[in-house]
Amino acid sequence: MTRVSVEIIEGFKEFDTPTVFNAMVRKLGLPNEEYTSHEIRCLIPGSRPVVGYALTAEVTTNDPDPPAISWKDYYSFMEKNDGPHFAVMKDVDSRPGRGASFGDNMATMHNRFGAVGIVVEGTVRDLEGIKMVGFPTWAWGLTPGHGMFCVTHINTPVTIGQLRIRPGDLLMGDGDGIVRIPNEHAIDILRLAGEVTADEDKAREFSRSPECTVEELNKRFKWDERVRQCG
Repeated sequence: MTRVSVEIIEGFKEFDTPTVFNAMVRKLGLPNEEYTSHEIRCLIPGSRPVVGYALTAEVTTNDPDPPAISWKDYYSFMEKNDGPHFAVMKDVDSRPGRGASFGDNMATMHNRFGAVGIVVEGTVRDLEGIKMVGFPTWAWGLTPGHGMFCVTHINTPVTIGQLRIRPGDLLMGDGDGIVRIPNEHAIDILRLAGEVTADEDKAREFSRSPECTVEELNKRFKWDERVRQCG
């Protein structure tokens, strides 16, 4: 796994996920689907962006007979590996989302062992308690209960919000969702995020000015009907 410096991780926190996505497009081009789909919702709005390395797991929430791994092994794996961890959980129950995959006690444990946030392909509960821990959480939504709750796999690739995530992937999350930042290109993408912000500031300033006309836009910008501007 390619790791990046602490300075790069901290640098990404100065931006939002749409800006980082735009920076990735500048670096790697389109198509680019390094982001989660609309099913994955930020459940604690207003949290600062978080960045960390994916630590993945599959769980079942109600099935009575899954092959189970000890939760001790899960937390031991988290404790032994360097963070910051971005926990990634996929509910592989026969009825995914019927029971919660995460709650406030788990938020406390994850926080203790170096996780900065979690994204769940499924549901969570105890949201007020999670807010008290201050643990950024993304998921489909909420439900109050669960049945037999087991972890079945640790440290394997999973698909979350239509995004395939591998252990060790660099993830960033905020109110818009999650983006995966290719580790090997992180330093360039961070630099380009600064350029995107500067360019968008200039564009907004021009858009508010009396000089902003379609004729003037045609002079300043290259229009491509295949790639329309969004944000």
